[in-house]
Amino acid sequence: MQASWMILASLFFATMSVCIKFASAHFGTFELVFYRGVIGMVFMGSMCRLQGVSLRTRIPMMHVWRSAIGVMSLSAWFYAIAHLPLATAMTLNYMSGVWVAAFLVGGTLVMGGLQDIRRQGPVVLTVIAGFTGVIMILRPTIEQNQLFAGVVGLLSGIGAALAYMQVAALGRLGEDESRTVFYFSIGTAVTGLVGASVVGFAPLAWPTAAWLLPVGILAALGQLCMTKAYSRGATLVVANLQYSGIVFSALYGLALFGDDIPVIGWAGMALIIASGIAATALRNRTLVKPPAEEH
Repeated sequence: MQASWMILASLFFATMSVCIKFASAHFGTFELVFYRGVIGMVFMGSMCRLQGVSLRTRIPMMHVWRSAIGVMSLSAWFYAIAHLPLATAMTLNYMSGVWVAAFLVGGTLVMGGLQDIRRQGPVVLTVIAGFTGVIMILRPTIEQNQLFAGVVGLLSGIGAALAYMQVAALGRLGEDESRTVFYFSIGTAVTGLVGASVVGFAPLAWPTAAWLLPVGILAALGQLCMTKAYSRGATLVVANLQYSGIVFSALYGLALFGDDIPVIGWAGMALIIASGIAATALRNRTLVKPPAEEH
């Protein structure tokens, strides 16, 4: 069932990215982060009330840490969406699946010692393949003077990997998914407000402001589905299922924005997806145990 939650989350996030792409022509990154947080907070707060879920938590500092790294990743992703082809921005953010593999394998090697290096060798190769795909994706951004946005998009994937592992840890401690998303929305709203207060808010005007509502609602729905997937499923398996979002965003980019991605860019995306699938298969075979499962 966790597979369905992750695929649905990817569809929500891909659709949200379309709204961000349109809204970014009128609003700055921090403004989008702020509105996404406020709308998500109201939406998830209402959902918690309807479901009878208490907003009190036993582990507030874990939510603070999850929000901090999650908001960093979210801000970087929003910036990348505004300045890169949709599929490219989505792929760099979804490198998180490869980063998760790298973190989990690295943790296993540190805890297991040199004897695990040979056993984890194939997984390491899949991670290297994923990074090779990143280089292939970034090459077109260099040629189009978009390298900075490409690096920001890559950083969003690192942050997302750390956030996803924290979400998995929260789920194993019994934290309700709706409450987790609610607290993340609070962190998003606060960070966006601080940033937008410094750089300034754009005036809200119709019809441009209409893009903000679906950004918040789709983000909250995607976050809820993603949280359910990571809380209930194997971390690496679920992490790789999110690659379906690349397909959704590529179709959106071609149909709505006429994105022109060279062959090497598409090849890089395919390599990242293939390396993620391979990492999942190898992880299941070699029984790499995620650090989050030990708490």
